[in-house]
Amino acid sequence: MTARRWTLVLFAFTFLAGGWLAAHHAMAHSAATSTGPLIGHMVYFKLKEPTAESKARMVALCREYLKGHEGEVWFGAGVVGNEFDREVNDRDWDVALHIVFKDKTAHDKYADHPRHLEFIKLFREHVAKVRVFDSLLEPENVSK
Repeated sequence: MTARRWTLVLFAFTFLAGGWLAAHHAMAHSAATSTGPLIGHMVYFKLKEPTAESKARMVALCREYLKGHEGEVWFGAGVVGNEFDREVNDRDWDVALHIVFKDKTAHDKYADHPRHLEFIKLFREHVAKVRVFDSLLEPENVSK
């Protein structure tokens, strides 16, 4: 390969990598500053039959119906951790859902979305109790 060709390849790579980094930074920044604070949507489900299978099924339903909505910044679903048994730990739940939205508009769209409404219909008969905690989050960068 000639020096000129190497220079062109290096320039193209640098241009593409720089563009990707700039776009990634812009998306992360806009998620935190779009139209207000981030919205934390935390839901705790107490199942009627808290077997390992029903917990796994509920986590799978959360992933299938609730992950990937417009404006989601972060998604997670899982089961209560048995190793967390301090006196301060509230253990009156079996499955947790945590979603962070870029703003209240995204949260409100999610709340009315057909996939979310279908999820509610599916889980209703299997759940003894649902607790929803929505909060305004001020983002902090903790990476070092």
